[in-house]
Amino acid sequence: MASFERASPALKEILLRIYSAEKPIEVDHQLYEFGSVEYHIKSSASDPQFTYLSISTPLLTQEVLLSYGLSPYTMQMVREISADVLEIVEPAKEGYQLTLRLDFSRIPRGIDSMKVITEVSSVQAVILSSQLKEMLQNVNSWDTSQGMYKPIKLVYHPREPFYVIRQPQKIIAVFPMRFKEYSDVIIATSFFQELMDVGSSEKWAKVPPCSWSPIPPPELRGEPFEELSTNGGFVSFEISSRHIEGKRLDKTVWSLLNFYAYVKHHVKCTRGFIQRRMRKRLESLVEVLQNSSLEEDGHIKKVKGWRYMKKLVTLSSKSKILKRRCGDFTRKIKRIRFRIKIHGFGRFRRRWLTMPKFSSPIGYTKLE
Repeated sequence: MASFERASPALKEILLRIYSAEKPIEVDHQLYEFGSVEYHIKSSASDPQFTYLSISTPLLTQEVLLSYGLSPYTMQMVREISADVLEIVEPAKEGYQLTLRLDFSRIPRGIDSMKVITEVSSVQAVILSSQLKEMLQNVNSWDTSQGMYKPIKLVYHPREPFYVIRQPQKIIAVFPMRFKEYSDVIIATSFFQELMDVGSSEKWAKVPPCSWSPIPPPELRGEPFEELSTNGGFVSFEISSRHIEGKRLDKTVWSLLNFYAYVKHHVKCTRGFIQRRMRKRLESLVEVLQNSSLEEDGHIKKVKGWRYMKKLVTLSSKSKILKRRCGDFTRKIKRIRFRIKIHGFGRFRRRWLTMPKFSSPIGYTKLE
């Protein structure tokens, strides 16, 4: 199935609009859905009591079901949806497999009306489920007539076929898995391996055992090569008699029909989760790098200031050392000068090296 809901949302909306209209409305609408499903809804203002719903849906297989259309079992399942509201019109509208006449006047007002319309909107799911139910219930007689356990190919969508094989005491459903993106293959493979591990635990011992293999299982020998070429391997479920008894039959059938959709949903959600985690991780790494760059800038500034102060201290210390050395040199020169002494040179200097003083009797007058 394309979605996990049995009822068609678009069909349900149209039927609710017709049912809730205060005045009779004219409706002639064609609706197309996933899986080559087609609806035709017609409501006339001249005949407001009845609404006609025609359905065209592909059969799961052409090998088992009747060639002229839906089987009596399927027809009976459709009637049981709501016997008071719907009636099967025979023959069906041209180009469709089933035509229903809906009498909205028999639908009770209130909450029950929503429930009835939802059940009517799930008619395509009922048709599809009834086909697989009939297959699982009668598959043993078909195998006996053929004399071998031949796989039955079920095609809901051309790109999503799966196989049902009847064996002693069990039924095997095999799903060939195909994906467009290589990343989806990795995610799905991890999911299948985890599904096998969980299914083999004691807690889930009552569920159908699951197995995954990258190559086709032996039960599919003889099938065309192009139908067995996959990039995601093959998933197999072993369904025993207890899984198709009573109310479990409907749950098992619905799970098989929704397996492709469930896997795609899981892969899509996992890919989105991984992408969100990667973006969050990237943001945290960028934040760390930005903080480290700011700290490094501050450290560089501190280092530069320390080096400048060190340089000033070095220069001042060098000047002190130079001054001290100059002082030492000066004192050494003085010592050298004072060490040279000549005895009697002082007396000789005072007597012979002193300039004489002269005095003149002539006076001089300063001119103004």
